[in-house]
Amino acid sequence: MLSPVHDLDLDLDAFEGPFDLLLTLLLKEELDPAEIDMVGIVVTFVERLTERDELDLDACGEFLILFSGLLELKARGLFPDDAGDLDELEPEEAAEELARRLAEYRRMKEAATWLAERLASERDRFFRLGPAPLAPRVERQLAQQDPAGLATALRALAVEPPSVSVAHMALRFPPVSQFVERFRALLGRRRRFDFDTEVAGLSRIEQAVAFLALLELRKVGEIALSQAAPFAPIRVGRASDEMTTNLSDDEETSQWKIARSA
Repeated sequence: MLSPVHDLDLDLDAFEGPFDLLLTLLLKEELDPAEIDMVGIVVTFVERLTERDELDLDACGEFLILFSGLLELKARGLFPDDAGDLDELEPEEAAEELARRLAEYRRMKEAATWLAERLASERDRFFRLGPAPLAPRVERQLAQQDPAGLATALRALAVEPPSVSVAHMALRFPPVSQFVERFRALLGRRRRFDFDTEVAGLSRIEQAVAFLALLELRKVGEIALSQAAPFAPIRVGRASDEMTTNLSDDEETSQWKIARSA
Protein backbone atom coordinates (compact mmCIF):
# COMPACT_ATOMS: atom_id res chain seq x y z
CA MET A 1 0.00 0.00 0.00
CA LEU A 2 1.42 3.36 -1.00
CA SER A 3 1.96 6.02 1.65
CA PRO A 4 -0.38 9.05 1.70
CA VAL A 5 2.45 11.27 0.46
CA HIS A 6 3.45 9.22 -2.58
CA ASP A 7 -0.21 8.62 -3.39
CA LEU A 8 -0.90 12.39 -3.38
CA ASP A 9 -2.48 13.54 -6.67
CA LEU A 10 -1.35 16.98 -7.86
CA ASP A 11 -2.94 19.30 -10.38
CA LEU A 12 -0.43 22.07 -11.09
CA ASP A 13 0.17 24.30 -14.07
CA ALA A 14 3.43 22.56 -14.98
CA PHE A 15 2.59 19.05 -13.74
CA GLU A 16 -0.41 16.80 -13.22
CA GLY A 17 -0.11 13.41 -11.57
CA PRO A 18 1.05 11.70 -8.38
CA PHE A 19 3.61 13.27 -6.10
CA ASP A 20 5.89 10.24 -6.49
CA LEU A 21 6.15 10.85 -10.22
CA LEU A 22 6.94 14.52 -9.65
CA LEU A 23 9.88 13.58 -7.45
CA THR A 24 11.18 11.16 -10.06
CA LEU A 25 11.03 13.74 -12.85
CA LEU A 26 12.78 16.36 -10.73
CA LEU A 27 15.57 14.00 -9.70
CA LYS A 28 16.10 13.00 -13.35
CA GLU A 29 16.15 16.71 -14.28
CA GLU A 30 13.34 16.15 -16.77
CA LEU A 31 11.31 18.92 -15.15
CA ASP A 32 12.44 22.41 -14.17
CA PRO A 33 11.98 22.99 -10.41
CA ALA A 34 11.35 26.69 -11.04
CA GLU A 35 8.09 25.82 -12.82
CA ILE A 36 6.66 23.90 -9.84
CA ASP A 37 4.11 25.71 -7.67
CA MET A 38 5.17 24.86 -4.12
CA VAL A 39 2.14 26.54 -2.57
CA GLY A 40 -0.18 24.35 -4.61
CA ILE A 41 1.55 21.21 -3.30
CA VAL A 42 1.13 22.33 0.31
CA VAL A 43 -2.53 23.25 -0.21
CA THR A 44 -3.27 19.89 -1.80
CA PHE A 45 -1.57 18.00 1.02
CA VAL A 46 -3.47 19.98 3.69
CA GLU A 47 -6.76 19.28 1.92
CA ARG A 48 -5.91 15.57 1.89
CA LEU A 49 -5.21 15.68 5.64
CA THR A 50 -8.56 17.33 6.40
CA GLU A 51 -10.34 14.41 4.73
CA ARG A 52 -8.90 11.99 7.32
CA ASP A 53 -10.42 11.43 10.74
CA GLU A 54 -7.10 11.68 12.59
CA LEU A 55 -3.74 13.33 12.07
CA ASP A 56 -1.14 11.06 10.45
CA LEU A 57 2.18 12.12 11.98
CA ASP A 58 4.15 9.70 9.78
CA ALA A 59 2.70 11.22 6.63
CA CYS A 60 3.39 14.73 7.89
CA GLY A 61 7.00 13.91 8.70
CA GLU A 62 7.56 12.25 5.34
CA PHE A 63 5.99 15.19 3.54
CA LEU A 64 8.19 17.71 5.37
CA ILE A 65 11.34 15.79 4.40
CA LEU A 66 10.41 15.50 0.75
CA PHE A 67 9.06 19.03 0.50
CA SER A 68 12.23 20.47 2.03
CA GLY A 69 14.19 18.65 -0.67
CA LEU A 70 11.96 20.21 -3.32
CA LEU A 71 12.55 23.66 -1.85
CA GLU A 72 16.29 23.09 -1.92
CA LEU A 73 16.16 22.03 -5.56
CA LYS A 74 14.07 25.05 -6.48
CA ALA A 75 16.36 27.39 -4.53
CA ARG A 76 19.37 26.03 -6.41
CA GLY A 77 17.60 26.64 -9.69
CA LEU A 78 16.54 30.17 -8.78
CA PHE A 79 19.93 31.16 -7.34
CA PRO A 80 22.58 29.32 -9.34
CA ASP A 81 25.31 31.73 -8.29
CA ASP A 82 24.77 30.97 -4.62
CA ALA A 83 24.91 27.22 -5.08
CA GLY A 84 28.71 27.24 -4.79
CA ASP A 85 30.29 23.86 -4.41
CA LEU A 86 26.94 22.04 -4.66
CA ASP A 87 26.77 22.68 -8.40
CA GLU A 88 30.28 21.32 -8.83
CA LEU A 89 29.34 17.84 -7.58
CA GLU A 90 29.76 15.04 -10.04
CA PRO A 91 26.74 12.82 -10.80
CA GLU A 92 28.24 10.04 -8.71
CA GLU A 93 28.76 12.42 -5.75
CA ALA A 94 25.23 13.77 -6.09
CA ALA A 95 23.87 10.23 -6.06
CA GLU A 96 25.88 9.46 -2.93
CA GLU A 97 24.54 12.62 -1.24
CA LEU A 98 20.97 11.65 -2.10
CA ALA A 99 21.56 8.11 -0.83
CA ARG A 100 22.98 9.49 2.43
CA ARG A 101 19.93 11.68 2.97
CA LEU A 102 17.57 8.82 2.21
CA ALA A 103 19.42 6.58 4.67
CA GLU A 104 19.19 9.31 7.34
CA TYR A 105 15.50 9.71 6.64
CA ARG A 106 15.05 5.93 6.95
CA ARG A 107 16.75 5.95 10.37
CA MET A 108 14.51 8.77 11.57
CA LYS A 109 11.45 6.94 10.32
CA GLU A 110 12.50 3.74 12.10
CA ALA A 111 13.06 5.70 15.31
CA ALA A 112 9.58 7.23 15.02
CA THR A 113 8.11 3.76 14.52
CA TRP A 114 9.94 2.46 17.61
CA LEU A 115 8.64 5.37 19.71
CA ALA A 116 5.09 4.75 18.49
CA GLU A 117 5.36 1.07 19.43
CA ARG A 118 6.67 1.95 22.90
CA LEU A 119 3.79 4.38 23.40
CA ALA A 120 1.28 1.72 22.39
CA SER A 121 2.83 -0.90 24.71
CA GLU A 122 2.86 1.45 27.70
CA ARG A 123 -0.65 2.73 27.10
CA ASP A 124 -2.20 0.39 29.73
CA ARG A 125 0.11 1.52 32.52
CA PHE A 126 -0.91 4.26 34.90
CA PHE A 127 1.32 6.17 37.26
CA ARG A 128 0.25 7.58 40.60
CA LEU A 129 1.15 11.20 41.01
CA GLY A 130 0.47 11.40 44.76
CA PRO A 131 2.32 9.72 47.63
CA ALA A 132 2.02 6.00 48.25
CA PRO A 133 -1.01 5.02 50.36
CA LEU A 134 1.19 3.15 52.88
CA ALA A 135 3.48 6.10 53.47
CA PRO A 136 3.40 7.29 57.10
CA ARG A 137 1.46 10.46 57.65
CA VAL A 138 3.49 13.24 59.11
CA GLU A 139 1.70 14.86 62.01
CA ARG A 140 2.38 18.51 62.51
CA GLN A 141 3.72 19.16 65.97
CA LEU A 142 2.87 22.49 67.56
CA ALA A 143 5.11 24.11 70.11
CA GLN A 144 3.86 24.45 73.67
CA GLN A 145 1.56 27.45 73.92
CA ASP A 146 1.37 30.01 76.73
CA PRO A 147 -2.25 30.97 77.46
CA ALA A 148 -1.18 34.11 79.33
CA GLY A 149 0.91 35.28 76.41
CA LEU A 150 -1.96 34.67 74.03
CA ALA A 151 -4.29 36.67 76.26
CA THR A 152 -1.79 39.52 76.39
CA ALA A 153 -1.52 39.57 72.60
CA LEU A 154 -5.30 39.60 72.17
CA ARG A 155 -5.64 42.34 74.77
CA ALA A 156 -3.13 44.48 72.88
CA LEU A 157 -5.10 44.01 69.68
CA ALA A 158 -8.34 45.03 71.43
CA VAL A 159 -6.97 48.43 72.52
CA GLU A 160 -8.62 51.27 70.61
CA PRO A 161 -6.07 52.99 68.40
CA PRO A 162 -5.32 56.65 69.13
CA SER A 163 -7.22 59.22 67.13
CA VAL A 164 -5.37 60.78 64.27
CA SER A 165 -4.77 64.48 64.70
CA VAL A 166 -5.65 66.71 61.77
CA ALA A 167 -4.71 69.93 63.49
CA HIS A 168 -1.88 70.48 61.05
CA MET A 169 -4.38 70.53 58.20
CA ALA A 170 -6.59 73.27 59.65
CA LEU A 171 -6.29 76.87 58.41
CA ARG A 172 -5.43 79.37 61.10
CA PHE A 173 -6.99 82.80 60.56
CA PRO A 174 -5.53 85.73 62.50
CA PRO A 175 -8.14 87.95 64.18
CA VAL A 176 -9.40 90.93 62.21
CA SER A 177 -8.99 93.12 65.27
CA GLN A 178 -5.22 92.58 65.10
CA PHE A 179 -4.98 94.33 61.71
CA VAL A 180 -7.58 96.95 62.71
CA GLU A 181 -5.35 98.07 65.57
CA ARG A 182 -2.29 97.90 63.34
CA PHE A 183 -3.81 100.17 60.70
CA ARG A 184 -5.08 102.62 63.34
CA ALA A 185 -1.55 102.87 64.74
CA LEU A 186 -0.14 103.53 61.25
CA LEU A 187 -2.66 106.32 60.62
CA GLY A 188 -1.77 107.76 64.00
CA ARG A 189 1.82 108.19 62.83
CA ARG A 190 1.17 108.97 59.15
CA ARG A 191 -1.63 110.53 57.18
CA ARG A 192 -1.56 107.83 54.48
CA PHE A 193 0.02 104.44 53.76
CA ASP A 194 0.20 101.93 50.92
CA PHE A 195 -1.81 98.79 51.70
CA ASP A 196 0.21 96.57 49.30
CA THR A 197 3.45 97.67 50.95
CA GLU A 198 2.17 96.92 54.44
CA VAL A 199 0.95 93.40 53.65
CA ALA A 200 3.96 92.39 51.54
CA GLY A 201 5.52 89.19 52.87
CA LEU A 202 2.34 87.96 54.56
CA SER A 203 0.53 84.79 53.57
CA ARG A 204 -2.55 84.89 51.37
CA ILE A 205 -4.77 84.15 54.39
CA GLU A 206 -3.24 87.03 56.36
CA GLN A 207 -3.57 89.37 53.39
CA ALA A 208 -7.25 88.47 53.07
CA VAL A 209 -7.84 89.16 56.80
CA ALA A 210 -5.98 92.48 56.50
CA PHE A 211 -8.24 93.48 53.61
CA LEU A 212 -11.29 92.63 55.74
CA ALA A 213 -9.86 94.94 58.42
CA LEU A 214 -9.69 97.75 55.83
CA LEU A 215 -13.32 97.19 54.90
CA GLU A 216 -14.29 97.25 58.59
CA LEU A 217 -12.50 100.59 59.13
CA ARG A 218 -14.09 101.98 55.98
CA LYS A 219 -17.50 100.83 57.15
CA VAL A 220 -17.27 102.79 60.42
CA GLY A 221 -15.91 105.82 58.55
CA GLU A 222 -12.41 105.95 60.04
CA ILE A 223 -10.46 105.69 56.76
CA ALA A 224 -10.75 106.67 53.11
CA LEU A 225 -9.61 104.39 50.30
CA SER A 226 -8.38 105.47 46.89
CA GLN A 227 -7.01 103.64 43.85
CA ALA A 228 -5.71 105.27 40.67
CA ALA A 229 -6.64 102.35 38.38
CA PRO A 230 -7.81 98.75 38.59
CA PHE A 231 -5.15 96.57 40.26
CA ALA A 232 -3.20 99.71 41.22
CA PRO A 233 -1.87 100.11 44.79
CA ILE A 234 -4.56 100.88 47.36
CA ARG A 235 -3.93 104.08 49.29
CA VAL A 236 -5.33 104.32 52.81
CA GLY A 237 -5.81 107.69 54.51
CA ARG A 238 -7.65 109.22 57.44
CA ALA A 239 -11.27 110.09 56.62
CA SER A 240 -11.14 113.42 58.52
CA ASP A 241 -8.23 114.64 56.40
CA GLU A 242 -10.00 113.72 53.16
CA MET A 243 -13.10 115.69 54.16
CA THR A 244 -11.39 118.88 55.42
CA THR A 245 -8.39 119.15 53.06
CA ASN A 246 -8.67 120.23 49.42
CA LEU A 247 -5.18 119.96 48.05
CA SER A 248 -4.03 120.46 44.52
CA ASP A 249 -2.67 117.57 42.53
CA ASP A 250 0.95 118.71 42.94
CA GLU A 251 0.68 119.21 46.69
CA GLU A 252 -1.07 115.88 47.14
CA THR A 253 1.64 114.08 45.20
CA SER A 254 4.45 115.69 47.20
CA GLN A 255 2.79 114.82 50.53
CA TRP A 256 2.27 111.21 49.33
CA LYS A 257 5.98 110.93 48.61
CA ILE A 258 6.81 112.28 52.06
CA ALA A 259 4.43 109.78 53.68
CA ARG A 260 6.01 106.81 51.85
CA SER A 261 9.52 107.95 52.79
CA ALA A 262 8.58 108.31 56.46
